[in-house]
Amino acid sequence: MRLVTVARLAAAGALVASSALLAASASQAQDTEGAQPRATDTVNVYPPIQGASTWDRFGETPPSSHHRVFYNWDYLNDWSVDIYQTPGATLVSPFGSKTAGGSPVSVQVVTVQPGCATGDLADGGYRVGLEAKNDATGEVVGRADVMHVDNKPDDIVVGATVGPWTKLGETGRFRASKCYQVNGDTGVHTHLEVINKTKYSCYVNHGAGTELGDETVVGRVGTTNSGPQQAC
Repeated sequence: MRLVTVARLAAAGALVASSALLAASASQAQDTEGAQPRATDTVNVYPPIQGASTWDRFGETPPSSHHRVFYNWDYLNDWSVDIYQTPGATLVSPFGSKTAGGSPVSVQVVTVQPGCATGDLADGGYRVGLEAKNDATGEVVGRADVMHVDNKPDDIVVGATVGPWTKLGETGRFRASKCYQVNGDTGVHTHLEVINKTKYSCYVNHGAGTELGDETVVGRVGTTNSGPQQAC
């Protein structure tokens, strides 16, 4: 596991802490009795690919309209995007290690399963689901699903705690299927989906083909957007 970079910590700490979440909307409400604590501090979302990667390389998967296929807490995830890199790139958690207010964030694996409905890893690799928690308050802030994971290490299992540079697996090529339609290594990507615990998370509106680095913020959880697929 690599140490958290200074730039990544600085990027997370530079954001102004968001205000307390308002009551959840009717379309994504939590029961008032026995409800989980609502997030009060945002967490940055970064590319789940270590090193360089490309946002929506071909202009066909912008988070404003890209399909969302996974659910958390019985709700369809808030937004999704494809982030590209050739086979063999290391996949990592997309969550920052600090909240905007500087509190430590821990990340736990909550889902490990074949990503495609066929249940066959050859059709699209693993879906690895991660949950970010504000350790200062115990609040669960949000979740992210990293899809098309190849060569998953044996210790990436449900319940495992991962750091920002813990290897989840690698980008890879899979056979053509309804779930995975890629021609050539330039089309290899990871499909990222993000959701808030309450209200809605948001994405940073990068243009198609934008080159990303480890410290490029691509979204935030813990925000109070009014609906899904909204820019920050």
